Amino acid sequence: MEKNATKIVELIIDENNEELAIDAISLVTEPAIEQDFVYFNKAKNNLTFAKVNEEKRLLVSPALIPNKQIFRFDADTNQEYYVYFTEKTVKQASEMYLKHNNNNSATLQHENKITGVHTVESWIIQDTEMDKSKLYGYDLPKGTWMVSMRIENDNVWEQIKDGTLKGLSIEGYFVDKMEKMSKFEKVGDIDGMPVFDTIEEALQVAAEMGCEGYHEHELEGEVVYMPCSDHDIISALEDILKKNFESYTDYPQGATNNAKRAIKYKEENGSTCGTRVGWTRANQLANRKPITRDTVARMASFKRHQQHKDVPYSEGCGGIMWDAWGGSSGVNWAISKLKEIDGE
Repeated sequence: MEKNATKIVELIIDENNEELAIDAISLVTEPAIEQDFVYFNKAKNNLTFAKVNEEKRLLVSPALIPNKQIFRFDADTNQEYYVYFTEKTVKQASEMYLKHNNNNSATLQHENKITGVHTVESWIIQDTEMDKSKLYGYDLPKGTWMVSMRIENDNVWEQIKDGTLKGLSIEGYFVDKMEKMSKFEKVGDIDGMPVFDTIEEALQVAAEMGCEGYHEHELEGEVVYMPCSDHDIISALEDILKKNFESYTDYPQGATNNAKRAIKYKEENGSTCGTRVGWTRANQLANRKPITRDTVARMASFKRHQQHKDVPYSEGCGGIMWDAWGGSSGVNWAISKLKEIDGE
C-alpha cells in the first residue's frame, strides 16, 4: 500500500492556532515516527543505573523527527501520501507544547485522555554525537525533539513494560504549507474592507482582486495592510470583495455567549493562550460580526479538539480557546454551515 504513495506534503504550524500545535502526546502501539521509546528498567544493562531506575517510572522517546516522511491515508479521497516536518517546525512545535502548558496532556492510542502521565523534560538534539539520547540507544538526526515522561498511571506503566505500548505519537493541529500559502486570514475590517497583518498577504489578495499595491491603516493601535494602492480603488472593487469575502451572521447565540465568556475571563484574569487572530475571532463572535467562509471552515476544523473542551480556563488553553472559537454550539454550526455553503 505504501509503495504507491507519491505525494509528499510539508506540514506547518497554523499561526492562528499555535496553541493547538501539539496539544497532547499519545502513547501508542505503533508510533508514526517508527521509533520505540525506552523505559528505564534495572534489567536493561544499557542504561545508567546510578541516575535512573524503575521506581522513578521514567521513559524517554523522540516526539518528532525532522524531515522524516510519515505515511498517511485519506479515507475521504482514497489518497495515499506522506507528510513531514522541517527542523524549524519541529523546534517551534516543541516550544508551543511547553508554552501552552500541555506537558500534562496525554492520551492512549489517540482515543482516551489519561491522567498520571507527565512530560518532565524536553529538548532538541543539537549535537548528534554528544546528545544524551545516545545513552538510551538512539541514533537520531539533529533537530529531533526528545521528551522524558514520568508514568504515574499503573495501568499505562504495565502496558509499557509488557510491550503493548511501544512509542509516542503527537496530537496537534497542522496545515498543508502549499494550501496555507494560497489562503490568507484577514485580521479585521475597515469600512467593510479586509485588512491583513502582513504586506505579503495584502499584495496577494490585491492580485486576486485585480488591483496592485497596498496601503496602510491602523487597527487597535497596530499597523495593518489593505489591498490596492489606495482606498478609492478598493472601494470601487466592492462587488469583487462581496464575492471573495461573502460573510455570514447566522451563527447561534450560544457561540456568541461562549466567546463572551472566554473574553471576560481573559480580561479579568489574563491569559497567554491564543493569538491576535484567535482573539479577533472571539470578538467577532461576541459582537455578532460577519464571518467569512474561510473562518467558518476554521471553526469547523476545531471539532477534532473537542476532547479538550472541558479543560478549566485556569489549567490550560483547551477550554478557553474552544469557547473563543464558539464552543460546541459554534463548531457544530460551522460544520453544518460549511456543507451548506459548499452545496454538499
